[in-house]
Amino acid sequence: MLRFDPFTADLDTVTRQLLGAGLGTTRAPRFMPVDLFKTGDHYVLLADLPGVDPGSVDVNVDNGTLTLTAERTSRNDDDVQWLSSERFSGTYRRQLSLGDGIDTDKISATYENGVLTVTIPVAERAKARRIEVAHAASGAQPQPTIESTVSEGTGSTS
Repeated sequence: MLRFDPFTADLDTVTRQLLGAGLGTTRAPRFMPVDLFKTGDHYVLLADLPGVDPGSVDVNVDNGTLTLTAERTSRNDDDVQWLSSERFSGTYRRQLSLGDGIDTDKISATYENGVLTVTIPVAERAKARRIEVAHAASGAQPQPTIESTVSEGTGSTS
C-alpha cells in the first residue's frame, strides 16, 4: 500500500533548494572538514580536500588568522548527460584564529592523497619551561626580618 505524505515532497524541495541539488549544476562547497591536535611542541591540522588540484591549495597567515583555500573544478563537458551530481565543486575556504603563542614564521604545509597537513609550531616564548629556584649560599648576607615590638602603655589595665 502506497501512502501519500505531503510533507515529504515539501521536504525534498527544500533540501534540493538548500543543497542546490540539480543534475549538472555547480554547487558551492559547504565546509572543509578538519582535525586539529597537539603533539609535542606543535599543532597539526588535517583538512580533507579530495579531488582538489594541488596547485590551487593556498595557506597563508595574516594578522593572527590562518586561511586555507583550495578549489575543485567541475567537469564542463557539454555532451555529457548527468545522471547524478553530488560532488561539490568551487572554492573551499576555512579560517582559524591563531593564539599569541604560535610561531607563524615556521608554519609549514603539505598536500598528499587529498589531505592538507598544516604544521603549526608553538613559539619558544610560549613553551612550558622549568624555572630554577635559587638557594641562598651559606656565607650570604642574612635576609632582613621584620620584628614587632609592643611599647609600654599600650597594654590594658584592669
